[in-house]
This record gives sequence, structure tokens and C-alpha cells, in this order.
Amino acid sequence: MKESILIIEDEVGLIKMLKRLLNKEGFQEIYQAESGAEAMKKVKEHEIDLILLDVMLPDTNGFDLCQQIRDISDVPIIFLTARTTDIDKLTGFSIGGDDYITKPFNPLEVAARIKAILYRQRRKMPETSQVFRTDRFVLYYDQAKLIVEGNEVNCPAKEFQLLKFMCQHPNQVFSVDYLYERVWGDYSVVGKENTVMVHISRLRQKIETDPKHPMYLKNVRGLGYMLNTESQGSPQ
Repeated sequence: MKESILIIEDEVGLIKMLKRLLNKEGFQEIYQAESGAEAMKKVKEHEIDLILLDVMLPDTNGFDLCQQIRDISDVPIIFLTARTTDIDKLTGFSIGGDDYITKPFNPLEVAARIKAILYRQRRKMPETSQVFRTDRFVLYYDQAKLIVEGNEVNCPAKEFQLLKFMCQHPNQVFSVDYLYERVWGDYSVVGKENTVMVHISRLRQKIETDPKHPMYLKNVRGLGYMLNTESQGSPQ
């Protein structure tokens, strides 16, 4: 299956068991994190489709971590924990959890619940939401493919991730700090302004008719960058 799953759990043995289970069920893109800090890094760096989250972690608890994730993502979250009280379950759901499974658990039940949530997600997401179109270029999210005036153009990973983020939020202005955090996963790096500027420049070379006078990737002086679509077509 094409969906990616992040396992946030500090028991290495349990992570291995879950990975074997998920691989057997057809999931190939599986990430793991053994702490809250590592988990947030993975969420920011990768496109995650579902999270399995333990409540008891070495540096935080899963409830607090769930709230942090919800600040930046609507990814489905399944709590997978030994905390079995009704209060714990209610807490899990009230802060944004999509399901709550207690340990010990039946592995087949875990797989079934994962598939059920992902199925509902696919049903809610129209096919066209995986494609962004303008009069000049088309970006295929799932295939990581950029087509400019009918021709496929090579688009390295970070350039693709940056353009994808801008396409998912058209006509919105984002600061350099925010773009760097969302695409590169950090905001405290020295030189991030130059990094973002270089990647914007490379994308302009690919998608703009005249990169020196961009119509799509615009610089809003003093604020940041935006993807303009108001006069060049619309996303689908």
C-alpha cells in the first residue's frame, strides 16, 4: 500500500513486531520514532498518512505529543497504549485521536483498524486533490512529477516538497522561517534564507515563462513568498 505510517513507541521489540505486521499487510513505507522529539522531526520531514502513538514515552507523554502534532497536521492518530482507564480513552479522543487501542492487543485488529481509517481518508479525498494544475504546469503529488507545458521536468526532492507545499496553499504568503521549518524540518539553522531563496530561484527556472519576472512564485517584499494562481488558472 502506498500510505506511509509512523510508529511512535519506545519498546524496540514492539516496533519490530508492528513493522512485520504492517509489511505483511502490504505497507512498505514505515517510519519509527522512540521519543517525542524524534517523532516531531519525522512528522515535519515526511508525508505521514497515519500515526500509531504510545502514551508513555521517555521525554513526553503521547497526549501532549498528539496536541503538538495537531498544531501542524490532521494526520489520523491511533493511540496504542497500556493506559486502559476510561479517563485515558476520553482524553485521547478529546485531543484529536482517531482511535484508541489498549495493550495487549490483537495484531490483526490493529491492522484492520488502520485499514478502516485509511479507507475513510481515501473516500474523503477526491482524486483531483492529488493533482495541482495551472495554465503552464501540473504537479502530481503522489508521483512526485512536475509537467511544464506538456514536458516532464526533473524536480529534486526538496524543490518538489517546497513547490508541493506552496501548491497546497495557493495565494498565501509564507515567511522564509515557516517555509524552512515545513520543508527542511528546522527553523534555527543559519543560512536558511539563502537556502529557500536558491530553491525558489531553481523552481522559477522550471515553471516560469520569464524567471526574472515571475508570475507564479512571487516574492512579497518584507513578508516572504507566495504561489500566485489568481490570474493563471486554478488548482484542482
